[in-house]
Amino acid sequence: MKKTARILSLVLALMLALCAVGFAESLNLAELPLTTEEGAKVSILGMNSWYTTVDLSDATLLNEIANRAGVTIDWTLIDPTVYADSVSPMLAAWQDLPDILEMPDLDLNMDYLNSGNLVPLDEHFDIMPNYVAFLEKNPSIKATLTAVDGHIYYVPQTVVTNNYQPVLMLNMPWLEKLGMEAPTTLDAFVEYLRAIKGADMNGNGEEDEVPMSIQSAFLPYMFAPAFGLDLVSGFYADDEGVVHYAAYEKDAYKAYLTFLHGLYEEGLLETEFTSLNRDQITARCANDQTGATFDYSWQMSNLYSAQYPNYDGTVGIIAGAAPLSGEHEGFYVGRNPVSGIFGVNAKSDNIELAIKFLDYAMSEEAQDLYVWGMEGLTYEVDADGNRHYLPRCTEDTIWYQGLGINAPNMPSQQSTPATDVLLPEWHVQNDRTFEEPYIRAPFPTVYSTPDEATVSSMYLVDIDTYVNERAIAFISGVADIEAEFDSYISTLEAMQIEELLKVRQAQYDRFAASLK
Repeated sequence: MKKTARILSLVLALMLALCAVGFAESLNLAELPLTTEEGAKVSILGMNSWYTTVDLSDATLLNEIANRAGVTIDWTLIDPTVYADSVSPMLAAWQDLPDILEMPDLDLNMDYLNSGNLVPLDEHFDIMPNYVAFLEKNPSIKATLTAVDGHIYYVPQTVVTNNYQPVLMLNMPWLEKLGMEAPTTLDAFVEYLRAIKGADMNGNGEEDEVPMSIQSAFLPYMFAPAFGLDLVSGFYADDEGVVHYAAYEKDAYKAYLTFLHGLYEEGLLETEFTSLNRDQITARCANDQTGATFDYSWQMSNLYSAQYPNYDGTVGIIAGAAPLSGEHEGFYVGRNPVSGIFGVNAKSDNIELAIKFLDYAMSEEAQDLYVWGMEGLTYEVDADGNRHYLPRCTEDTIWYQGLGINAPNMPSQQSTPATDVLLPEWHVQNDRTFEEPYIRAPFPTVYSTPDEATVSSMYLVDIDTYVNERAIAFISGVADIEAEFDSYISTLEAMQIEELLKVRQAQYDRFAASLK
């Protein structure tokens, strides 16, 4: 028995050792440190913190990442509010730039790529195991980052795409008072609004209730999907891969406008809907005056429910609901994941180390530091193995940001679990139940050829401006939908919408091909 016990102990020890090795490999595929050269440096041009009192040039977590990589970082940090204006001239001149560059935009017209001053990273994938693993796990991001010439030049910074996006929010106590279920169709939603109008839902003896409070920018998010349209992206691809411009879909878009005009005429969409802002909606929540809104999910608990004196953090008062369906099943439009990009300067005399450092920055180990920080400093682990931010992280924002959490000057990947712990449990469950299953990816961001960029610059801004102006006119009744809609379509054709559709189709086809 003792012999068996010793054997079992050895087996267990071996298993634990293998698990530890496996865990380490899953965190970081590259060998550390990246170099044995004493005093090795990597220079980086990037954004400083959005907090004006925070300087990220000596941030604890970024220093930890550099220490583990075996390098020091020579930062050139610029205020993010002026970053594009400051960096664009520097990139135009391309003289004496750092090794790694945070680009001022997503370079969709390939202005920087066409200069020939950036390293094609895919030619160095043999020394970028972490980045290769990331791209294999995220084929749509890989497709987005694949340039027209087939190369990949950038490492991305990404955001959460399928959680905590714009969502329909309802006044749950009012629904209960009316004896109604949360509406899931346009018809049921209209009946809910009608039940509120003229009723003393807040019990103050006044008719001060506003059935629906929504900023005009969110109208397309809220109602267009029920008509089969993605007005948020503008362009979208159907199941056969054919690209459409939502506001040019004659029958569906006309039906969408007609529906909103009906709400406006009935007083369910307020007269001044184009000027309503979040502060006004917040004030209405504080006075229990509104039955529905639409906004980023983050506002659900942190802003709107928090206005109610009886909110205790355990049950939502203004809470998310499933998207509304009409002739088409409802959905929510998510975000494109890539929010920023980093490239390597081809004129650098430090290219290999710069590439290796960018690769380590994409490792799970580095990402864990960006998002969570370090145990005992920023988070603790409970008895069930779950992480929780320490109180100071939420109580002292400047200290927390100064550590380099989710730093804007690194290719950090936003984390849903790290967002979850900042929110009450009911909100997290609401997100998983009423939002995550209904998210649909937006039209992808795709690089343009020079000819495509020319067509877009010639026509797109004018078309979008015209569409937005006419939408307000149709909804408010300034323009008659029945009498003037055909003219609206003809004007879009004269403004070369078909040429734009050809461009977006070619771009989408390249994106789809990159997924294969």
